[in-house]
Amino acid sequence: MSTVALIDDHESVRLGLEAAFARDGQTVVFSGSTVGSYLTWRSSAVVPPADVVVLDLTLGDGTTVTENVTSLVADGASVVIHSVADRPAAVREALAAGAAGVVSKSSALDDVLDAIRTVAQGEALNNVEWASAVDGDRAFADAQLSTREREVLRLYATGLPLKAVAERLGVAYSTAKENITRIRVKYVEVGRPAPTKVDLLRRAMKDGIVAADGAPSAH
Repeated sequence: MSTVALIDDHESVRLGLEAAFARDGQTVVFSGSTVGSYLTWRSSAVVPPADVVVLDLTLGDGTTVTENVTSLVADGASVVIHSVADRPAAVREALAAGAAGVVSKSSALDDVLDAIRTVAQGEALNNVEWASAVDGDRAFADAQLSTREREVLRLYATGLPLKAVAERLGVAYSTAKENITRIRVKYVEVGRPAPTKVDLLRRAMKDGIVAADGAPSAH
């Protein structure tokens, strides 16, 4: 079973989650109100990072969600944001910083447990509640790729090696590589990071650059 750390400045929330995880057979290795206290505990106890850290979107110690998620990811944990799903700006900050996903505090406990298990297994968390909140913000959702970037993404995401993409488009390999780098940066900037080729395919399908079946779009 996975190990879990709970970081929320509402003790009642932590206690409820602790009880649920105990019933589910998962080990809560830490429960506290700040990321700093978790990292201090990690350092003093000399233990590996928790498999998953369940983190409240906003803590009362003045830290930002970007600071908290970045610190936890750098420390080696996967982060699941546990919060309300009506703050798209903060949610996209969390995702851009490397959070694995968001599960709403209004979700049933079984759904929260399922989300933790999914992330602990290294799988992507696809949750409609946060996705709809984020995608509802069109300024966020649109990465504003150039025509050339869309061409590179369309070919690369559907399976062609980068060298073949460059040859198909009649450009240098270094140019195609630079395009992919810029595409990744643009997706990070709008809170939709795509670190892997599979992630890029998902983004391309979502944005209509690639058809839903994974084939290059006609346009």
